Amino acid sequence: MFKQAFQQYKKKNPPPDLQDVIDVDLYEENKITSHSWHNLVKPVHISESAFIQSEARLRQAVGLQPEHLWRCYQLSNHPGLLLIRNPFTLSGQRYWIARGLRDYSQPPYVSNLDATKFSPAALSNWWQELQNCSNNGDVKLASRLKVAMRWTTLGYHHNWDTKVYDEAMHSTFPSDLASLCEAFCVTLGYTNFVPQAAIVNYYPIGTCLSGHTDHSELNHSAPLFSYSFGQSAIFLIGGTTLNEKPSAIYLRSGDVLVMSEASRLCYHAVPRVMTTDQEPWNIVESKANTSKENDDVGNMDTNLNNALDSKLFEKVKDELFWQPFNEFIRESRINMNVRQVLPMGMHQIPT
Repeated sequence: MFKQAFQQYKKKNPPPDLQDVIDVDLYEENKITSHSWHNLVKPVHISESAFIQSEARLRQAVGLQPEHLWRCYQLSNHPGLLLIRNPFTLSGQRYWIARGLRDYSQPPYVSNLDATKFSPAALSNWWQELQNCSNNGDVKLASRLKVAMRWTTLGYHHNWDTKVYDEAMHSTFPSDLASLCEAFCVTLGYTNFVPQAAIVNYYPIGTCLSGHTDHSELNHSAPLFSYSFGQSAIFLIGGTTLNEKPSAIYLRSGDVLVMSEASRLCYHAVPRVMTTDQEPWNIVESKANTSKENDDVGNMDTNLNNALDSKLFEKVKDELFWQPFNEFIRESRINMNVRQVLPMGMHQIPT
């Protein structure tokens, strides 16, 4: 039943009927009574009162709104699955999009780019070479470069052939992405989570990701955090076998999906990436909010400033600097999914 649902939402001609795709925006607007899924969505209330000031500052430091503004949902038929609807600020969305394109695509992180098909310049700095080709009018090469980048791995590299992690294939995990995960752990009450591996997927509109489970990690009890930016997607979440009918959920820019407990080892997929009906990374914020965000970042503790690339955080607010990132993300979706590889107390993969 999972494969059947995947093919249903993947097909292009004729386009699929999307009325059964869970849309939490319709839930918020009380427009869901006619949908078959309306009894599955359960709001999760996040209280601000339990958190101390330093924890609130951590959230602000990584581009998140105060948690009392978060809209969090769970699905009654998928225990452990949480969807947080765009908890990011405008600058926060732009920052993580830029990090994913400019920085996480470079060595020492591992990418899918084929050394036999692209120059050393493209392999060492894909984003810069893409901009050079675009600026030089080499449209054909720029187009090839753009669609060629499909994934990178951060921290522990997941070997796609052996389906295992290897201690020898290991780079330092980005401190800012680790801080982002920490902010969600603090807010949601997850303890002892250590971000050790991430896969950054780059999806052009019209592409997909087939059904699979994330079982290669030695630690299956820790949650998996999935951050979406750019164009919209349909996400399928099923059960532990392909025989179970999955639920389909809209994921939009800024959404955070958390897979924990029973949902951690369930089959999931992205059968459809499609044009979004809104661009929250370009919504102009009020001067008061922008000023407050500047003050929050400027007043961060030293250890938080070290986690964030504060220069990039400021640059993405400049429309000229932001333009090439904006052009890319208008045709693509970026997904960063972070997980813990090792059980607590274990410091390396056994040989």
